[in-house]
Amino acid sequence: MIVAGVMSGTSADGVDVAIVRLTGKRFRTRFELLSHCAFPYPAAVREAVLAAMNAPSIAVSELARLNFLLAEFYADCVRRTQRQSDVVCELIACHGQTIYHQGKATKYLGRNIACTWQIGDGSVLATRLGIPVVSDFRPADMAAGGLGAPLVPFLDMLVFRHPRRGRIVQNIGGIANLTAIPAAAQPENLRAFDTGPGNMVIDAVCEKLFGKAFDDKGKLAAKGTVLGEVLAERLRHPFFRRTGPRTAGREEFGREYVSEFLASCGQADKHDILATATALTARSIGQAVRSLSKNNRYHDLFVSGGGTRNNTLMEMIRGEVAELAVDVLTTDSAGVPSQAKEAVAFAVLGYQTWHRQPSNVPGATGAGREVILGKVSYA
Repeated sequence: MIVAGVMSGTSADGVDVAIVRLTGKRFRTRFELLSHCAFPYPAAVREAVLAAMNAPSIAVSELARLNFLLAEFYADCVRRTQRQSDVVCELIACHGQTIYHQGKATKYLGRNIACTWQIGDGSVLATRLGIPVVSDFRPADMAAGGLGAPLVPFLDMLVFRHPRRGRIVQNIGGIANLTAIPAAAQPENLRAFDTGPGNMVIDAVCEKLFGKAFDDKGKLAAKGTVLGEVLAERLRHPFFRRTGPRTAGREEFGREYVSEFLASCGQADKHDILATATALTARSIGQAVRSLSKNNRYHDLFVSGGGTRNNTLMEMIRGEVAELAVDVLTTDSAGVPSQAKEAVAFAVLGYQTWHRQPSNVPGATGAGREVILGKVSYA
C-alpha cells in the first residue's frame, strides 16, 4: 500500500510529506520511502498558526477558518509531492498542526480532563484529493490514559531495534523527544519521553535578538559563550524534574518561558544568549541520555529533525555524551532521512489504523493498553 504521511510539528515552520510503500502489519511492517518534500508555510499562514498557539485568547471563527485553510494547504502539498514523484497514494496519514496539547489531566468543571487539538480537517483533505485520510491520532491514546505522545516510538522500534546494541533515537523538532531501545528490546522495554525544548527556544531567541527565523547552521550561537548560571537556573524548570512518561509543548517552553529566559540573561551579549539557548537543548538531551545509561548500555544516539541542521547544537550534544562513549549519528545513516522521519512515522501509523492494528506504545505514552489511533475520513 502506498501512503503519504503529512507532518507539521511544533516549530510551525511548514509541512513535510513522505510517500511510503508499506507491507506487513504491526512490528513486522516493512516500508520503503519513495519520495519526500518539504513545504514552508507562507509567512501569513505561519503567523496565524503561531498566533493560534500562543494567543491567550482568540476568536473561535479564526480557529475554524484555520482548520479548513490548513487542510487546503496540506492537499496542495500532497498533490505536488505526488506529481513530483509520479506516484498515486492510496491513503493519506495527516498529523495536523497541534494548537494545544495537555497530556496530564487537570481539573476542569469538576472533572479531570486531558486534551489535545490538531487542526487541518481530514474530510476536507480527503475530498480535495479523492483519497481516504487518517487524522487526529493522539486522542485515542489519551482516552486510554496515555499522554498522547510520543507516538513515533512505533517506527523507532521497526527501524532501530538491534540484537546487540542499545540505541537512543532523538528527534529535535520544536520540542525534543527520545526513544530508548535497549539491545534486543521488546515493545514493553521501550522508554520514550520529551527531553525538553528542541528548536523552539532557540528559534524564538534568534528571532527576537537577530530578526531571523532560525540560526542557520548554528553560526550565530557559535560566536557566543554559554552563560553557565543562566543555564543552570533554566534547567530548574519543573518539567525537568518530572519522571516517567512526560510530554511538553509551547505550554511549557513557549512565549512565556522565552520571556523569562531573556530576562534571566539581562544585558548579556546576544550571541552569548543564543549560545545559552542552544546549550539548554543540548544539556537537557545530555541529562536524559546520562539518566537512561545508569540502567542500560547505549551504543548509538541517532538524531533526526530540524536540529540536525544546527552544527553548533550537534557539536554540543556530542560533548554532552562523550563520557558515555556513545556514537552520535543522524537517522540518515539508518536509511531514514532526518528531515522526513516524522512524516514517515505517521505514514506507518496511518497504515496500521487502516488495517485496524494498534500502534501506540503504552510504555512510551503511559496508556493503559494498546489502541488503534486516529479517525478515518473517506473521500
